[in-house]
Amino acid sequence: DDPLSKGIHMSRLYLILDEMGSNAPLNPASIQTLLTAFIESHQGLSQNAFVEFRFDYYERRRSLKSDNSGWKHYPCTLRGEMRDGQFECEISISVPYSSTCPCSAALSRQLIQEAFEQQFNGQELDYNQVLEWLGTPEGICATPHSQRSYAQVKLKVNAEHPLNLSNVINQIEDAVKTPVQSTVKREDEQEFARLNATNLMFCEDAARRLQAKLESCPEYKDYWVRVNHLESLHPHDAVAIVTKNVPGGYSDEPNFMERFQN
Repeated sequence: DDPLSKGIHMSRLYLILDEMGSNAPLNPASIQTLLTAFIESHQGLSQNAFVEFRFDYYERRRSLKSDNSGWKHYPCTLRGEMRDGQFECEISISVPYSSTCPCSAALSRQLIQEAFEQQFNGQELDYNQVLEWLGTPEGICATPHSQRSYAQVKLKVNAEHPLNLSNVINQIEDAVKTPVQSTVKREDEQEFARLNATNLMFCEDAARRLQAKLESCPEYKDYWVRVNHLESLHPHDAVAIVTKNVPGGYSDEPNFMERFQN
């Protein structure tokens, strides 16, 4: 707060952080306590404090159909700030999923219809013949393009928030319906294909799904969502951004997430 001051008590900050890491879980409440201790250890220098924790959250996730599970990791950031006695805490997480283009799916269906007409035009249809043909490469002569996609989500929470990252991941993955898998057997891959076919999404669709989900979660004071579809058809990504649109809250700045990752 003193523009002429210089130098801080770095060892004090380290010792306070070390004590918290040894005796308290990492959550918004412990971060608030940490920042309060930072400020108290620097009386006369500043009434404001900031801390950020970056880590990969690892969790075993069940396979879609088979009796298997595997490790998945999610890049996370937990950010706390105490300014003029007001505490703010933000959770950031990136969740991968698969997106299949609705336009490409429609074009693929059209080609399959044309192939069917060419194969059976003017013929009396036989059930077994058609069934057998559908199982050939000629029967499914086109497939829609899909790509790995990412939901980058920032959530503003109160100090009382329990920081259940597993619950946050479930909320995001349940909204998009097509999370990237870990351990995959034949039946899991088939179910993944079915989920992609029944959840065709432009990036705007995915963003609106996440917006609807987060709007139903009163524990989040504000949110910012950027979905990135890493296009397999185009040499660029397709991106959509949504926010809660609260006064003085998050804006729709495209690079908001990256500001805290450099």
